[in-house]
Amino acid sequence: MTDFSRQAIRQSGYLRAGFADQYDAFRPAPPPVLLDALARYAGCSAPALVVDLGSGTGLSTRAWAERATEVVGIEPNPEMRKAAERRIGQENVRYVDGFASETGLEPASADLVTCSQSFHWMERGPVLTEAARILREGGVFAAYDYDTPPLIHPEVDAAFSAHLRLRGRYRDEHKVEAGWTRTPKSGHLEVIRESGLFAHTREFVVHDELEAGAAEIVGFARSLGLVPELLALGVSEDDLGLTAFDETVRRGIGDRRVPSLWGYRVRLGVKGA
Repeated sequence: MTDFSRQAIRQSGYLRAGFADQYDAFRPAPPPVLLDALARYAGCSAPALVVDLGSGTGLSTRAWAERATEVVGIEPNPEMRKAAERRIGQENVRYVDGFASETGLEPASADLVTCSQSFHWMERGPVLTEAARILREGGVFAAYDYDTPPLIHPEVDAAFSAHLRLRGRYRDEHKVEAGWTRTPKSGHLEVIRESGLFAHTREFVVHDELEAGAAEIVGFARSLGLVPELLALGVSEDDLGLTAFDETVRRGIGDRRVPSLWGYRVRLGVKGA
């Protein structure tokens, strides 16, 4: 394990007791329209093998189970991987203890290699080299991330944005580095393109609309990285704007379930000959 990977896992907060279950309960899975588009782009409606790098609790990995013959999740964080293994349920899904840059899989064996909300936690150069190695010709590497906060309600969104600003402030004060501060998501496409490993690269956006109640909206905010680490460092929920956010959501949403609109940004590369 490199120093980069070791620090990323330690400072993420994802090793904290109970965090993996919180993450799995409140984070969204990628929408069908995204999976359909990637499979088509790879030239196969039913992929033989999908490899999900940084698979976490398996939200993206499981999403491919009904479309692919085999799905392999690669995850080094033991707490996240254990949570994924408790939820497998599909015989064609398995998880491997390993790093995205060293999967141990056969060359040219995968139709799709994905990073769902994970590429920013990785050393992107070595990971792209490994992705290109295990992809067959015409196979697709795709890093996809959802925008935060989702579109819900003006007051809720404003309170969520205030929380994110405060989280950034205390992150900087306590010198806790997040994955996106090391390798910003905005740079994913450029890194994929400049690697020279892919014949074609591009970015696209899809949307998904989900219904959510107050508990789910608040739960999602608390499932974001760094929150457990900052709380452990003595930063209070008031400091982070979580108390105000909780009050705003419960006042504005009450007992209703409301639509939430999610935008997914996909950066991809197609392996050439």
